[in-house]
Amino acid sequence: MSARQALVLIDLQNDFCPGGALAVAEGDATIAVANRLAAEFRQRGEPVIATFDWHPLGHGSFASTCGNKPGRCGELDGLPQVWWPDHCIQHSAGAELHPALEQSAITLRVYKGENPQVDSYSAFFDNGRRQATILEGWLKQEGITSLTIMGLATDYCVKYSVLDALSLGFDVTVVAEGCRGVNLQPDDSAEALKAMQNAGALIL
Repeated sequence: MSARQALVLIDLQNDFCPGGALAVAEGDATIAVANRLAAEFRQRGEPVIATFDWHPLGHGSFASTCGNKPGRCGELDGLPQVWWPDHCIQHSAGAELHPALEQSAITLRVYKGENPQVDSYSAFFDNGRRQATILEGWLKQEGITSLTIMGLATDYCVKYSVLDALSLGFDVTVVAEGCRGVNLQPDDSAEALKAMQNAGALIL
């Protein structure tokens, strides 16, 4: 009997942790939570999935690419876009998983944000839903119906991954202590948790 539930660790990468290019306050505080949960899932024989922001050099979402200031909003290929500092560039140290994360538990790695013309917050689709990652197909193939999700950042990649997972019919539990947010506006993370809960996620 294949596993029915999986743990999804969203973007626990160096660039989103203190000292990184797009550092989230206390981003590294998520790692101990991830290690604890990953050990529990592994013990039960259930998969642990790690997602990666995986941008080519000069990605369209980078403020430097379009000469804008980080944190400002604009449009990229017809979609609303926040301009970000250059981050999680493929094969760079910033794109690697945080060194304190116990990687031996990871069953599957999912890469997103590879298309330079569109940003990709969700672990399932790019922001325009033009292209899917490998995640949904893999989960269905493994017979998984329930996801526990945590990671970085609450108000972007966690939120959109959770909303997509719910729309695809998965049961979703969000581990709030394992999430931290960018908070371009001070309440963004709290609002994101509320939006996930309203869409049907269980917030722990």
